[in-house]
Amino acid sequence: MKIGIGSDHAGYDLKEFLKEELKKDGYEVKDYGPEAKKSVDYPDFAEKLARGMQKKEILFGILICGTGIGMSIAANRYGWIRAARACTIQDAILAREHNNANVLALGGRLTANELALQMAKAFLSTPFLKGRHTKRVNRLSRML
Repeated sequence: MKIGIGSDHAGYDLKEFLKEELKKDGYEVKDYGPEAKKSVDYPDFAEKLARGMQKKEILFGILICGTGIGMSIAANRYGWIRAARACTIQDAILAREHNNANVLALGGRLTANELALQMAKAFLSTPFLKGRHTKRVNRLSRML
């Protein structure tokens, strides 16, 4: 599965950790930056990942900033993105099952590496339940 990952400076270390661990699990990971741990603006990297999804370079994305809030707000500006900030494994699972989220937003300052890895794996392996959730998710695209 092709996934994308991006961060700002506050999420850089977690991005690098997740990128390497997910590659070990067989994921093809495209890094949308940054390439170094220096101060950057998170909306730029949310846009890079969103454009990658638009071009069908990737199926899912993971965005990381200090809290995950900024990245989720920025990513959700794009009509084809359904980004969900997760703080627990259950958040990540429900984001996929109920909301068909395609981007996971994490807080690099708030989330331990191992928990973030568990959330990412849960997010990437959980299918959308469809059923009654489909009409709700479809309504989102009509809100643009």
